[in-house]
Amino acid sequence: MSRAKDLAKKNSLRIKRKKRVRGNIFGTSELPRVTVFKSNKFLSAQAINDVEGVTLASVSSQSMNLNVNKENAVKVAAQFAEALKAAGIETVVFDRNGYLYHGVVAAFADALRDNGIKL
Repeated sequence: MSRAKDLAKKNSLRIKRKKRVRGNIFGTSELPRVTVFKSNKFLSAQAINDVEGVTLASVSSQSMNLNVNKENAVKVAAQFAEALKAAGIETVVFDRNGYLYHGVVAAFADALRDNGIKL
């Protein structure tokens, strides 16, 4: 029972951070918002135009048959960078979605930068 309460508190704190960050970040067609979601098994990301409410590009480690770790986050980011370039997007606003900026999230962002996407 205590573990369930701890997980609920952890998730509620992430949601609070997410709302606080999302109050300052907004994506447009020229400068889309890239949001990252990670679970215990998979990592996914999408570029969003918040003006029209449209997803411009997306990628998931599940479709690539990869689990979530730093090495695989680099592979997912490389594929995502290709999808962004194919959509004509070079610069984005990074939304960490309430996650702390280290580990998998930081590896994903650094790999995007290494593949020519400006954050």
